[in-house]
Amino acid sequence: MATFRLQGSKVLAVSMTGDAVKAKNGSMVAYDGQMAFKKMSGGGEGLRGMVTRRLTGEQMEVMEVRGQGTCWFADRASEINLVSLHGDKLWVEASNLLCTDGGLRTGTTFTGLRGGATGNGLFTTTVEGTGQAAIMSDGPAVVLRVTPQYPLQVDPGAYIAHQGNLQQHFQSGVTFRTFMGEGGGEAFQIRFEGDGLVYVQPSERNTIGGDV
Repeated sequence: MATFRLQGSKVLAVSMTGDAVKAKNGSMVAYDGQMAFKKMSGGGEGLRGMVTRRLTGEQMEVMEVRGQGTCWFADRASEINLVSLHGDKLWVEASNLLCTDGGLRTGTTFTGLRGGATGNGLFTTTVEGTGQAAIMSDGPAVVLRVTPQYPLQVDPGAYIAHQGNLQQHFQSGVTFRTFMGEGGGEAFQIRFEGDGLVYVQPSERNTIGGDV
């Protein structure tokens, strides 16, 4: 299995001994040894994945990197966070996914209003299995714990990813005062309940409800 490690906070180093990883297309910044690069498409493998991508628009330009040596990945100096999966699933916005172990399965799932509120569409990417994944954030991300006793509200523009046994609900605080231009600027949130982890970045992307 490929070994993931951070070299600084903005460069991912992956050591491979004949293994393969899937990485954002064009994110290789250096490598040593022997590496082969093959363009792929995200949203899941096979015919189902192709159909899903067409239906959802959850497009990811992904390449398979296979070889022996070390390959370094980065994307526009974004901060990189490592996530370990042990037979569980990670939900992550496609634009925040940098690299996954080649043995992890990727797919697409419907997110409904939550997805629309994040500004990334109605679908999001899933990564499932055992291995490591690297996700990106605008600034150092924080990992917030959710327990049954302590649900969490997250700004849709700051949400990156989550894992664990979590249920998410889109909630709105839009009132008549909002339409009168007297809103508080935080009219929409994602509420997470259950047991798991939520990754949040210290920056907010433009969202539908960001100015409400």
